[in-house]
Amino acid sequence: MTPPPSVPRLSHASGINPHSSAIAVTVDQVVFSYPDAPSVLDGVSFTVCARERVGLIGHNGCGKTTLFLLLCGLLKPTSGQVSLFGEPVQMGRFYPEVGLLMQHPEDQLFSPSVWDDIAFGPQNLGLSDAEVAERVRAALDLTGLNALAARPPHHLSGGEKQMVAIAGLLAMCPSILLCDEPTASLDLRTRRRLIRFLQNSDETLLIASHDLEFLLEVCDRVILIDEGRVIADGDARQIMADQALMEAHGLEKPHSLMPHSDPHHPAAGT
Repeated sequence: MTPPPSVPRLSHASGINPHSSAIAVTVDQVVFSYPDAPSVLDGVSFTVCARERVGLIGHNGCGKTTLFLLLCGLLKPTSGQVSLFGEPVQMGRFYPEVGLLMQHPEDQLFSPSVWDDIAFGPQNLGLSDAEVAERVRAALDLTGLNALAARPPHHLSGGEKQMVAIAGLLAMCPSILLCDEPTASLDLRTRRRLIRFLQNSDETLLIASHDLEFLLEVCDRVILIDEGRVIADGDARQIMADQALMEAHGLEKPHSLMPHSDPHHPAAGT
């Protein structure tokens, strides 16, 4: 399959240089609590290399979404530090290098047309009209949404909305893409398109998902989180094939990793 064309990159005003470090994400002994939920994250540490594809797995409420919000600077760790390309993340600072795909695409779509929604981010980076148009066209091409450019987002299917939300992020040219349950509303055809797109993407990917078969196709590495801690971190197939480990932490071994054998069909007349 021919890789899709790249969306042009941008030198961002936040001061982070995505090419200055081979380590894209560093999470160092991060602790975080909500007022009514102590120790959502309890000493979480890991690093992600640039252009690596990492899946985050764990039962609902284990802290995956919270971790994404910390990476974006929308939350501040109680203790510990989050860094992007070697620079500490500061709460409330805008990081265009990071794109966050939320669980519900309706939370990201608000413009009168698909084109306008995708253009919103580049416009707020202060780009010229020509540069904005170039980015929107590239994002539409990458996601296969050209035919929907003039449609109101709220008239689209759940899967189409999800792809529009992804296109809006791609138009920002992020170096790191955080995807929170990206296949939740996708039909099989759109899910397959997303898999192929992510397999060919240049971004550093962190994907939180209960769709473990999806993660097996996209990610080489997974991080299993439970009770606010990293339980396992390594090869995706090796970790998810460990049935005892998965079940101990509220997950199931993916069906594709189950041993299969052909049923025995006795020959006719025996």
